[in-house]
Amino acid sequence: MSDETVLYASASGIARVTLNRPDRLNSFTAQMHDELRAVLAEVKADTSARVLLLTGAGRGFCAGQDLSDRAVAPGDAPVDLGASIENNYRPLILTLRSLPMPVVCAVNGVAAGAGANIALACDLVIAAKSASFIQAFCKIGLVPDSGGTFFLPRLVGTARAMGLSMLGDKLSAQQAADWGLIWKCVDDVELTPTVDALLAQLAQAPTKGLVATRRALHASANATLEAQLDQERDLQRELGNSADYREGVAAFIAKRAPHFTGR
Repeated sequence: MSDETVLYASASGIARVTLNRPDRLNSFTAQMHDELRAVLAEVKADTSARVLLLTGAGRGFCAGQDLSDRAVAPGDAPVDLGASIENNYRPLILTLRSLPMPVVCAVNGVAAGAGANIALACDLVIAAKSASFIQAFCKIGLVPDSGGTFFLPRLVGTARAMGLSMLGDKLSAQQAADWGLIWKCVDDVELTPTVDALLAQLAQAPTKGLVATRRALHASANATLEAQLDQERDLQRELGNSADYREGVAAFIAKRAPHFTGR
């Protein structure tokens, strides 16, 4: 098994990032944070990458923080968890939300704690039916982090967000899809082919327009209608000058398939 805690491969416009501590359900250590930070910087700099896949090795997606990596026992000096957020989880979430390409998360097993919220930071989440989502923070006296208190109420409403956060119940992938927490739940055997088909589709899509769409949808949560209309105007003005827009219109008029380049 590789000593790398994060695996990276890129081909045909698809960047694939795999959390690789399967024996620990891909829970985060300082090493994993360092390696993932470096890999995402490489993805961002790869001008050939049109879509990013984030997934986990083995039987789980990510169990959040590996508590043994920052263990604290009664009587020990306290650990500064705020520093861990500031240095690791905060920049990770902001990076995932701002990459210049769509981000797909394939949840192949349990997504717990920070692992659940890292998945929710991605643009499209597809989960295997056997997967689950757990806001485990309440079990150890903490609040949902890695954007959990932001994502949950916006995706499922305050009542469900409160229940998930205060009770720490396991939410099945099917229930997560039914509630609108994730995009889709599929049978376990269909996860890989479904994700591969989606990645192939996005790798040929007008990337610049998709990233602008993400930007507009994120902004809408705290914008007035007037402000959102202004942003739509500004984005359409920008995208109207893109090569992809010209290609899309030309292909539509010629009744042929478009060939987008992401520019």
